[in-house]
Amino acid sequence: MKPIEHLRPLLKSFVEKGPVGCACSVYHQNEQVFEDYVGYADLDLKKPITPDTIYRIYSMTKVVTCVAALMLYERGLFLLEDPLEEYLPEFKNPHVYRDGKSGEVYATPAAKSIRVKDLFTMTSGLTYEGGSNETERQVNKAMNDLRKNGTFTVRELSKVLANIPLAFDPGRQWRYGLSHDVLGAFIEVVSGKTFGQFLHEEIFQPLSMVDTFFKIPEDRKDRLCSLYDWKEQALLQKNTRMDAEYQQGTLYESGGGGLLSTLSDYSRFAHMLANGGTLDGVRILGRKTVELMAMDHLQPEQVPSFNWEHLKGYGYGLGVRTMVNPGLAGSNSSIGEFGWMGMAGTWVMIDPKEQLSAVYMHQMLPNFETYTQPRLRNVIYGAL
Repeated sequence: MKPIEHLRPLLKSFVEKGPVGCACSVYHQNEQVFEDYVGYADLDLKKPITPDTIYRIYSMTKVVTCVAALMLYERGLFLLEDPLEEYLPEFKNPHVYRDGKSGEVYATPAAKSIRVKDLFTMTSGLTYEGGSNETERQVNKAMNDLRKNGTFTVRELSKVLANIPLAFDPGRQWRYGLSHDVLGAFIEVVSGKTFGQFLHEEIFQPLSMVDTFFKIPEDRKDRLCSLYDWKEQALLQKNTRMDAEYQQGTLYESGGGGLLSTLSDYSRFAHMLANGGTLDGVRILGRKTVELMAMDHLQPEQVPSFNWEHLKGYGYGLGVRTMVNPGLAGSNSSIGEFGWMGMAGTWVMIDPKEQLSAVYMHQMLPNFETYTQPRLRNVIYGAL
């Protein structure tokens, strides 16, 4: 058995433990060295996972968004250190929520402006919805109001978020949040195209990513993999409540988590980056810009907030995790290996040094990422 073939029993074991189906593809030096589809896209219908299956890639959208913005960076249309307000004026004079000595919460002007780079690196002070601080609570309320009012654009979202005081002074911490959604609005302003139009014309069309989009066409709905909630071993419940924003007619194009894609489409995108920004003669980014994207951009004071257990040994670049300490990670991967993952169990790994890329897909909440991803990584690198 070739070492890469150890992935087949591993994928089978994943399906036995959790997701009803999964798929994985590995490219090395422009050659596909592994591809497999295990289990079902829909358990009730006994519909198998196939090369045509479409997945919600959620936060793997972030890597696409950051590549799109870096294409504009390469055209000289902005600098990473530029104040965001020069492009999105609603972010002029940002405020920050602060905690008083008696537990009260108040807002005061931020110590400095949000930089464009802060959007890439998740150091803007913007958060996701939640309840752990006042910013998260206000974002939660704002998102609910936007959804109640019907469909909305990424530019409208940006203006609403700009009215909410930040969770911290820009640049002070790393905080996972809506930074890349605002980066989508930034791309619209800088490019003069809608976010979705820019992605389609500048990335998806050139790379022949024919099944990657924000809104699922009517004739492809039957190819969308079912999403499951995992309750306990052998107890899975289909989740249909999270698909409203993928329907035709909705306007919100989430740069942080809105894309649908296939294994083959996203594998083409990933291997373009592993090749230093080109694939099949099509250049998307320059090699040095890919290097910049994959560098660790976190400062020492920002590292404690980037302390997710399964990302030990990684730093954070321009929208991607990036390996800085394989020993700490217990990883046999290269320094500089980079990528990200999605909420429902999708994962991408990119290594320009080895010209290696891998994409894995399943659709389940919780996503078992701490179990699946390091095992996939170790088997793939073990095959080199």
